Amino acid sequence: MAKPNYSFEKRQREIAKKKKTDEKLAKKQAAKDAANPPEQSAQHPSDAGNETNR
Repeated sequence: MAKPNYSFEKRQREIAKKKKTDEKLAKKQAAKDAANPPEQSAQHPSDAGNETNR
């Protein structure tokens, strides 16, 4: 009978744990972005005059 490969099992658990953590962080980031949408139409004041001076 073959002996169990504990290193492989440990690595698989670590990968699953990291994946779960990453998904949790992505979910939190998505919720944060949905709560505070970025202002896309606002222009930076220093950039406003540069277009006409070219």
